[in-house]
Amino acid sequence: MSRPVEEPTLRTLLRRGELGLRLATEEEQLPPDVLDRWLRGVHSSDLADPTPFLSEDLALLTTGTQFLDADAATYEDYVARLRIRGVAALGFGTEVVRDGVPEGLVAACAAAGLPLFEVPYRTPFIAVARTTAQVLAAQEYARRSWALDAQRALSLAALRDDGLSATLDELSRRLDAWVGLFDAAGTLTHQHPAGAMPTAARTELESEVAGVLARGTRAGAATDVAGHAMQLQTLGRGGHLRGVLAIGAADLDAEARGVVTMAVAMAGLALEQRRSLLRARGSLRAGLTASLLEGEVTTARRVAREMWGGLPAAPVRVAMTDAATAHREDVTEWLEDQVERQGDLLFFGRTEAGLVLVASPAGVELLRRAADRFTLTVGLSDPVGYDALAAAAGQARIARDHGSGGVSEFARTSDGLVRALAGEDARVLARAELAPLHDYDTTHGAQLVLTLRTWLDQDASHDRAAQALGVHRHTLRARLATIERVLGTDLSAFPERARLWLALTVLGETV
Repeated sequence: MSRPVEEPTLRTLLRRGELGLRLATEEEQLPPDVLDRWLRGVHSSDLADPTPFLSEDLALLTTGTQFLDADAATYEDYVARLRIRGVAALGFGTEVVRDGVPEGLVAACAAAGLPLFEVPYRTPFIAVARTTAQVLAAQEYARRSWALDAQRALSLAALRDDGLSATLDELSRRLDAWVGLFDAAGTLTHQHPAGAMPTAARTELESEVAGVLARGTRAGAATDVAGHAMQLQTLGRGGHLRGVLAIGAADLDAEARGVVTMAVAMAGLALEQRRSLLRARGSLRAGLTASLLEGEVTTARRVAREMWGGLPAAPVRVAMTDAATAHREDVTEWLEDQVERQGDLLFFGRTEAGLVLVASPAGVELLRRAADRFTLTVGLSDPVGYDALAAAAGQARIARDHGSGGVSEFARTSDGLVRALAGEDARVLARAELAPLHDYDTTHGAQLVLTLRTWLDQDASHDRAAQALGVHRHTLRARLATIERVLGTDLSAFPERARLWLALTVLGETV
C-alpha cells in the first residue's frame, strides 16, 4: 500500500521530528483548521514591515532583531500587518538574538489567531524551507499522477457502450462530487450519484442552467445553488450550445480543472455525435411518417420495431404541431429521449405541415408535457386505427389551427367546421345578414342580436331562452316577432334559423 502524501501545512512541519519545531501559541487559542491551512512556501525576514515582499499563504521566519526595544503595541502592529497580508504562520528562531520566544509576540499572535512556532537554534531556516518545498513537490507530483490516472479512467469509460454516462459517472467518482448533465433544453438527463441533489437545489439549479443556455455563449462559472457550491460548464460552441455540465464542488485546483476540461470535451463530442445521429433518425422518421400517412403501415411497423421497439398500439391519436416546431432540435431531442425511456407509447416524424405524432392513450400525456414545456400549439385527433391516419392527421391540423395554445382536441374544437369555412367572404355576408338587427339595437336600445343568439343556442326553446335572458316568455315572443319583421324572415323554418346561426357563429357573436 502506498504511503499517503503529506499536505503542505504547518501541522505537517510540526510533525517532522528532525526539524524540532514547537507551537508557541496554544492550539485552543487558534481558529479551527488554521494549522491545516496549505502553505505556498517559506520566507525569512527581520524587517519591521516585511509585508511588501510577502504573498498570501506563506510561513514567515524571523530571528526577532526588529523586536529589541519592542513593547506590546509594537508586537500587535507587526502581527496585524502580517494578518492583513495573508501570512499563514510565523516562525521565531530562538537562541540567535535572544533566548526563547517573546511573551509579547506570543500574546499578540494568540489574540490575532496567527499560529506562532519556535524554530530551535539547531534547525536552520533553510531546512524548514527545504522541507516545505519537498512536501509541495510531492503533493504536486501526487496531484499530477491523480490527474493522469483520472484522464486514463475517463478515456476507458468513454469506450463503453454507454460512453457518455460512464464518463460522467467516472468524473463524479474521481472528483468525489455530484455531476449532472443538462441537455440543450435544460433537462437533467443524467446525474451521479442518482438522486443526491435535493429537490429545492435541483429546481434552483435548473433555473441557473436555463439562464446559461438562454445567453447562448460558451462559459464556465462558479455559483451557489441553495447552499451548494456548483461549477457550470457549457457544452458545444457559442450559439449552438448542446447542454451544460454541472459539478457540485467549490473551487477546483489546476489538475481537477484539467480533468473537467477533458470531460467537457468528451461530453461535447458525444453530444455532437448524438446530434448527427438524431438528424439521421429524423430523416428516417420523416420517411416512415410519410409512409404511414399514405397507408403503407407494414414497412413502417417493421422498421420502427427494429429501431425503437415498435409503433404505438391501436387505437391511436394523431397530433400535429406547426411547421416551425418540426425543425426545433430541442423539441425533437426531448421527444427522442422520451421514446427511448417510455418504449412504444409514441412515434413522431416531421412533415411540411408540422411535426406529426402518433400516440397511444398513455402517450398523449407525453404530448401534453411537451406542449407545456416548449409552449407549443398542438392539435389532437380522435382515436383511430392505422388505416385512418391520414384523416386523423387532417383532424389534428384543424384542431391545431383553431386551437388556443397547448393541446387542442378535434372533438372539442368549437364550431370547427364552421370556422374552417369562415373566410372573409363568409364574414362579409354574415355582417350584411345581421346588419338590420344591429342597427335596430343601436337605434332603439334593444337586444335583438342577443335574444336571437340565446334562442338559437337553446335549440329554439322559448322557455329556456326566456329563463336564460331573464325575461318573461311573452317578452321573448315579442322580440322574436320584431326580429322576423326587421329581417323579413320566418323563424319557424329550419333553413332560416340555420342561416342566422351560421352568420352569428362566423362573426363570433356569443352570449
